[in-house]
Amino acid sequence: MSKKAQGKFKVLFVAGFGPIVQDIPKSRKFYVDALGLSFQKEAGDYLHTEKLDGVKTFALWPLSQAAQSCFGKDSWPDQVPAPQAWLEFDVDNVEQATRELESQGHRMLIKNKKEPWGQSVSRFITPEGLLVGITFTPSMRGQK
Repeated sequence: MSKKAQGKFKVLFVAGFGPIVQDIPKSRKFYVDALGLSFQKEAGDYLHTEKLDGVKTFALWPLSQAAQSCFGKDSWPDQVPAPQAWLEFDVDNVEQATRELESQGHRMLIKNKKEPWGQSVSRFITPEGLLVGITFTPSMRGQK
């Protein structure tokens, strides 16, 4: 378990990680054929697995879907560097974590958004270029 950032919020676990892919067939071939991973396929070529030890979800997230989640459109804006990977941290309080991160100068792309699968999320780009989500994911906590 992590300690609370400045006493405000607490990261509970890594909810998910994976590359953000632009060439879906090429990435699928690498992860399936070269590494032997198996995935479930969702709408829009989102491939994921919850059967890989060490992370709750590993997924190949198409850049168009990441753009849809953050900006409400299928293309990533030119003025924001396109991320190479995504990382989500489930926290004890998304709203509080969002406020704290903003107070530290992090620019949120979305704030406290409710996704169709029940997750609440705020997203931002890290200095390394990762698309990071601060999340509350009920399905990963045994909640519906």
